[in-house]
Amino acid sequence: MHWSDSRLEVHKVVVGPYDNNVFVLRCRETGESVLIDAANEHEKLLELCRALDVKRVLETHGHFDHIAAIPAMREAGYEVGVSSADAPMLKKVGYDVFIDDAEVIEVGKLRLHAIHNPGHTPGSISFLIEGAPVLFSGDTLFPGGVGNTKAALGDFDAIIRSVDDKLFTLPAETVVMPGHGVDTTIGTERPHLQEWVTRGW
Repeated sequence: MHWSDSRLEVHKVVVGPYDNNVFVLRCRETGESVLIDAANEHEKLLELCRALDVKRVLETHGHFDHIAAIPAMREAGYEVGVSSADAPMLKKVGYDVFIDDAEVIEVGKLRLHAIHNPGHTPGSISFLIEGAPVLFSGDTLFPGGVGNTKAALGDFDAIIRSVDDKLFTLPAETVVMPGHGVDTTIGTERPHLQEWVTRGW
């Protein structure tokens, strides 16, 4: 258990050679869950899925270190969602449905809002839990800066605009759970935006 309140639980495991964070959001009332980023170590993730009644998999983006477990997940019957812009990156592993910007995904009685955050990849998505101060930011926002934009398809200006316009408008106490490393908060990171722009990463 990584975070919880009376309505929900967030479980976290760290997998693979790049220490990817995989999160499971679970509705306490119904027991239903979703898994965010089928990154690696599919045996461990499938065990977690069975234990927590996971219904589907949501991908924050299409980079290889976040999608390695997808074939095993799909073979086990789990539907995988990804943005249409990043879908070409999943050509080898497959996917099932598109996640649209501003889509609301129901997880039992919980509602998860998809937020399109281009920059790290063209189709990067963050997920905000309605009624709870929790944001799953993928590789868009970390403690101390935005995600890497130097790889192919990266766009530094786009990620800065996206973080400023869509994430830094959230309440300061919002807990940011990134795709690697430790949590932070919107209030901790927001004052440093201009520093990131100045340094260029």
